Amino acid sequence: MSLLPPEFAGAETFTFGDGPELCADLLARVRQGRKTATCGALRDFTEAGEALPVVGRRDVALNWDGTPALVIETTEVTIRRFCDVDADFALSEGEDDTLEGWQAGHRAYFARNGGWASDMELVCERFVLIRDLQQAAP
Repeated sequence: MSLLPPEFAGAETFTFGDGPELCADLLARVRQGRKTATCGALRDFTEAGEALPVVGRRDVALNWDGTPALVIETTEVTIRRFCDVDADFALSEGEDDTLEGWQAGHRAYFARNGGWASDMELVCERFVLIRDLQQAAP
């Protein structure tokens, strides 16, 4: 039995972060409206076969335990090198107050998840929150 509302059956699913605490923190930031963007290493999409985000598609963000948490809709997708990420995008991820803070945090994240390089390509995605699946439907 699916925990998803029927209109989201078959949607792409993903988790934010690389552990339960980070996942919960990032989901909370989306709910608060502080996180409206995310990025991932392009290699994770090409080598691991994850589905690239697509403008207009609605995806389901999962809690770390795999249960559905949120539905987001992608509004923009760009591929850019880590060293070319600007403050506007970095701060829209909602995790840091400065570009330098974003760089330090993401450098550490990518280093522990397959490696980091200043010229590594990132899939940069902006999105809007469509539905919190842990809130009662209206």
